Amino acid sequence: MQHIIGTECILYDRVCTGCGECDLCDLDPTKVCDNCGKCLDLKDYATIKIDKIITDPEGEKGDE
Repeated sequence: MQHIIGTECILYDRVCTGCGECDLCDLDPTKVCDNCGKCLDLKDYATIKIDKIITDPEGEKGDE
């Protein structure tokens, strides 16, 4: 991750100080995160709720 000092910190309510804490693994703080996903507790599958099916090729834009 690129740290831009002075931008908003993604972990704390402050500006980025370049500390690098956001790059550390949540499960093993001595390791740099490698995006393994183990901390996300994902199952073998994921679901998405569908609340609407739009059959008009123009979508809902044509209703304006």
